[in-house]
Amino acid sequence: MTIIITGKVTQGEKYGRILGFPTANLDRREYVRKKMKIRLGVWAGKVKVGSRIYKGGIVIGPLDKYHLPKIEAHLINFNGNLYGEKITINLQKYLRPFKKYKNINQLKKQIAGDVQKIKKLNL
Repeated sequence: MTIIITGKVTQGEKYGRILGFPTANLDRREYVRKKMKIRLGVWAGKVKVGSRIYKGGIVIGPLDKYHLPKIEAHLINFNGNLYGEKITINLQKYLRPFKKYKNINQLKKQIAGDVQKIKKLNL
């Protein structure tokens, strides 16, 4: 089963960019309107931008002050600006739950491993 979410890319905290894995933060209106319930954590999937499709590492969560999860995707092999663009995220495989890391280097290593795993998946 796949889960599909569509929305416009909004500005986030730019933390993914700092880590070396920039993400597209998705507007959550469709999530709210459809009353979606998605398992929090890291997912592998596809992200459609216009007519192009990219493999992506997708993060659902953590919950914010409105009890809504962040929805953001790192598009593998994408380079560019997506602010204001409408994208479609297709969650295909749950990879792992959130985990606290002792330092930023451990987090970067985990994300790099997640990206390598996603690249190898037949999505």
